[in-house]
Amino acid sequence: MTLTSTPAPSVKEPRSGADRASRRPAFLAGIGGQNISLIGALIVVLALFGLLNDNYLSLSNMQVIAEAATITGLLAIVQTVVIICGGLDISVGSQVGVASVVSAMVFTTTGSGAFLGMAAAVGVGVLVGALNGLVIVYGRVNPTIATLAGLAAYKGLAQLLSDGRAQGYVLNDDMFVFLGRGKIAGLPVMVWILIVVAVTVHLLLKYTDIGRNLYAIGGNDIAARLAGISINKYLICVYTLIGVVAAVAGILLTARTGSGQPVSGSEGLELKAITAAALGGAALKGGKGGIGGTLLAVALLGCLENGLTVQGINTFWQNVAQGALLVIAVVIQQRRSGERAVGLPH
Repeated sequence: MTLTSTPAPSVKEPRSGADRASRRPAFLAGIGGQNISLIGALIVVLALFGLLNDNYLSLSNMQVIAEAATITGLLAIVQTVVIICGGLDISVGSQVGVASVVSAMVFTTTGSGAFLGMAAAVGVGVLVGALNGLVIVYGRVNPTIATLAGLAAYKGLAQLLSDGRAQGYVLNDDMFVFLGRGKIAGLPVMVWILIVVAVTVHLLLKYTDIGRNLYAIGGNDIAARLAGISINKYLICVYTLIGVVAAVAGILLTARTGSGQPVSGSEGLELKAITAAALGGAALKGGKGGIGGTLLAVALLGCLENGLTVQGINTFWQNVAQGALLVIAVVIQQRRSGERAVGLPH
C-alpha cells in the first residue's frame, strides 16, 4: 500500500497596506492614499457648491477662501509638527488673540510704526510658546492638560489687555495694509506667507536630522532617548515655534481686520488646526504626518466653510461639520492602525 501526499490547498495571504500601495501606479503611490482621498473630497465639494452657486468658483471667491484659510493653515502646519512628535497644543487660538492685541496696542500707543508692534507680538509668542513647553517638560504635565490651561489663561490675558474689546486701528499704516490686503504676482501676501512657512517646515521635516528626530520622538520616545536625542530640548523648541507662528497669525489677523482682536477671529482656531492636521494624516499618537496632507485638509475645510456660508446655512452647522470631520479622521486612523475598539474583544 503506497501513501501519496496530497498538496495542501493554497491559501492566499491577505494583502497588507504596503502590498496594496506597491501595486498602485508610481505617481499615485507618491501622492499617498490619504491625500488622494482628500483631493477627491475637495473636488466633490468644489463641484457641489459650484453647481449650487455660479459665483462660488469665481477667482474673487477663491481668493476670499485662500485668505480666510491662511491663518488656519499656519496653525495647522505647526499643529502637525507637534502632533508628529507626540504632543498637542489646544491653546493656539488664544495665542493668536494675545498676539493680535499686542501688535495693535503697541503700534497705536507708541506711534513707532508697524515693526515695533509686530516685534512685540512675536516676543510674546516666544514667551507663551516656551512657557507651554517648560510646563510640559519640567512640570511633567500632559500636553493636552497644559495647553488646555493655556487656552483659558491666554484668552483671559488677551481680554485683560484689551478690556474685552477690539483695540487700535492699524489700516493707516502701509505695512499692515500690505500684509492684510496686498498682492504679489496676483496672490495675496497672506497666502505667500503661508506658502513660505509650509515649504520651510516641509523641508525641515523631510530632509533634515531635526525632522527625522521629531518623527523618532513621536514614534518611540524611549528608543529616541536611548539613541541620544534630547527630547526635552526638542519639545520646548517645538512649542516655542508654535508660539512664533501663532504670533505671525495674530499679526495677520490684525492686518486683515484692522484692529487687535482678543477673541473674534481667533476663537475656535485650535479645533480647525487639529482637525486639519488629523484629516491630513497626522497620527494623534505621534510619529506620522506631513505638510502636504495638512494643506489639502485646510483647503477642504476652507472650501466647505465658504460654501456653507455662501448658501446661507447657519454657522452653527459649520461647527457640527468640523466636529464630525475630526471624529471621522480619528476613526479612519484607528481602523488603519488595526487597533481593537475599546472594550471590545479582538
